Amino acid sequence: MDPLGAAALFLVICLSCLMVLSTWQQMHRKSQMPPGPTPLPFIGNLLQVNTSDMYRSLIKVTFYRVCFCTWERAKPLRRFSITTLRNFGMGKRSAEERILEETHFLLESLRATKSEPFDPTFVLSRSVSNIISSITFGNRFEYEDQEFLSMLLTMLETFQFTSTSWGQLYDMFSGIMQHLPGPQDKTFKKLLGLKEFITKKAKANMETLDPNNPRDFIDCFLVKMQQEKENPNSEFFLENLVYTTANIFFGGTETVSTTLRYGILLLLKYPEIEEKVHEEIEHVIGLNRIPNMDDRPLMPYTDAVIHEIQRFGDMLPLSLARRVTCDTKFRGYTIPKGTEVFPVLGSVLRDPKHFARPDVFDPQHFLDDNGQFKKNKAFMPFSVGKRYCFGEHLARMELFLILTSILQNFCLKSPIPPEKIDISPMLVGFATVPHFYEMCAIPL
Repeated sequence: MDPLGAAALFLVICLSCLMVLSTWQQMHRKSQMPPGPTPLPFIGNLLQVNTSDMYRSLIKVTFYRVCFCTWERAKPLRRFSITTLRNFGMGKRSAEERILEETHFLLESLRATKSEPFDPTFVLSRSVSNIISSITFGNRFEYEDQEFLSMLLTMLETFQFTSTSWGQLYDMFSGIMQHLPGPQDKTFKKLLGLKEFITKKAKANMETLDPNNPRDFIDCFLVKMQQEKENPNSEFFLENLVYTTANIFFGGTETVSTTLRYGILLLLKYPEIEEKVHEEIEHVIGLNRIPNMDDRPLMPYTDAVIHEIQRFGDMLPLSLARRVTCDTKFRGYTIPKGTEVFPVLGSVLRDPKHFARPDVFDPQHFLDDNGQFKKNKAFMPFSVGKRYCFGEHLARMELFLILTSILQNFCLKSPIPPEKIDISPMLVGFATVPHFYEMCAIPL
């Protein structure tokens, strides 16, 4: 046999052995795992899911919801981030002031449209991003800043990419696909620009750092780096500074701005709901003073609408993947160490046991018989457990203050009739992305 043929035969034998071993291991584990379809070697259940609608596919092939986290390395960074962001006002009165300051610029942008149709995508993301920018970078950006707009476009495209079929394949097979050509190359090249921007900011802060007077999140991280420079196991080094800041900046921009964009689309679809919010705003706040967080308990209908926007929008239906750090017992089953687990939050947000009409946008899901706001234990868009979204308090404040400020000053209209507005998602994967649309902001 020639050398090439012998090599091919050897490769076939090796692959066959690996397939037999993989199948045996899966059969052995399946007896302990929760019920589900039998996975194929190497590709698992890939052929049994629709990557264009990953959430519904996973609902069909699995029924347990687990949130377990590997965070030996993430724990100190997360604890530091929560403490630092709180010190800079996340969830406190100073955060409210930051939001209201930025909302002023947002309202000016809306007035500049002069009631003409416009796409609200970047009008909203610029404002939301500037709020988190003031915390992470210590300053806001001008709305026409080209570098700022480029970053916003990068984050939007990345957010959308995660919900495409290709993006989901990359998430499942990143070890292989990072070496293959495809649309992920374009996305990651653009993300390098965001990384370079943050690196440049960090180095500029290094040159003017006053350890006794940190100006922003980056300064606080740099101080922590100095404090732990003798610790060989420290997680506080420049690369982690860049990635941690990028995560906060990205997460603080795209999820809230997309939720607002989806929320406005829903109000355009249902003008009778928008009208009820207008009435409550006029009754509680009036038209002459700006909203504040003390108003929220007095505005049950508006609060219910915002909660329903988050529930219906279901921004991260699969939440974030976790990896089991040790063999874990769950409801009588064993989940082996190393298993990747998705909490599938969307299954809770659309659970008919907790929401009367789960597939319908209905604020009544959060109102009692007397029209007062009622909590629902199935409402968990920010996830749960140790790795819940630590930007939850800031996001809640942003959604309330920005939306009420807009509706206090403008009536929102669609250039097309409400019955023709499509409120179904444009993409549903690891994120839910609404269709792009145009709207008119008519001053009151």
